[in-house]
Amino acid sequence: MGSSKRLDGKRVLVTGASRGIGAAVAHRAAAEGADVAIVARTVDPEEAYLPGTLGETAESLRQFGGRVTLIQADLTQEEARAGVIRTAEANLGGPVDVLVNNAAVALYGTVADYPFKRMRLMHELNCVAPLHLAQEVVPGMAARGEGWIVNVSSGTARHWQGPPFQLGGTGTGTTVYGASKAALNRVSNGLAAELHGTGIRVNTVEPRAAVMSEGAKDLVGHIVRPDQIESMEEMVEAILALCDCPADHTGRTHVSLDLIDELGLTVHNLDGTPV
Repeated sequence: MGSSKRLDGKRVLVTGASRGIGAAVAHRAAAEGADVAIVARTVDPEEAYLPGTLGETAESLRQFGGRVTLIQADLTQEEARAGVIRTAEANLGGPVDVLVNNAAVALYGTVADYPFKRMRLMHELNCVAPLHLAQEVVPGMAARGEGWIVNVSSGTARHWQGPPFQLGGTGTGTTVYGASKAALNRVSNGLAAELHGTGIRVNTVEPRAAVMSEGAKDLVGHIVRPDQIESMEEMVEAILALCDCPADHTGRTHVSLDLIDELGLTVHNLDGTPV
C-alpha cells in the first residue's frame, strides 16, 4: 500500500531552519515524508544568540525516518550560497523539489538615519539570497517539469496609508526591513511569470498576525497583544499548502490565515496530526 504522506519522495530545502518558522517547516516536511536539507548559520549551541540550532532541528527530524542533511552557510555571502544547492542535492540523492526561503534578518531603525551597511545586509539576505538559491534550483526543476519555490515574506512590506499615519507599536522602525520584503514579493512575482508553463510554482506567504518565534519574541514580544498572534502551526500550514500546490497557483503574495480560509485547510500539528 502506498504512502499517503503529502511530501513522500520529495526533497525539500529550508533556509533559516535553526529555529522558529524554518525549523517548524522542516519538522512538518519531514513528518509528511520528505527528505530535508536544513540551512542556517548556527550549528552548535555555543554559537547561538537565540535558542535553537541546526543540530537540534536535525535531531527532531530524524524521528520520521527520512534523509536529513545539515548545511552551515552564511547566506549573506555569495560564495557560501553558491554551494548550498549542490550540497543538498548530493546529500539527499537528487534535485531539490521544494525550496522554502525562510532565512531573514530584521534590523529595525528610523528611516532618516538608517545605516546603509545594515540596509545592504538585510537586502542581501532577505531578497538577493532567495533569488540566488531559486536560480540554482530552477534548472533541475525545469528538467523534471515541476517544482515549488516558497518565499516567506512579511506584512511590513505594505505601505502605511495617510496622513494621518497609523504606525503601530514599532513606529517607522520596520520600514527598511519591509522594503527588503517588498522587493522579495516583486522578484517572486516576476520569476513566477517567467517560469509559468514550466511546472515551477513561485509564491510568497506572510503571516497575517505575529508568529511568536524566538526572533519575534526578541523583537516585538513586549508590544504584541495576544489577539495579534497566530500560531506557528497556522503559518506552517499555509507554507505547506504552497509546497504542493497546483501548477497554476503561482505568482501570488499570500497572507497565511487568508490562504487557509481560501483553500479550506485543516490546520495540523507539526507532526502532521490534526490540531
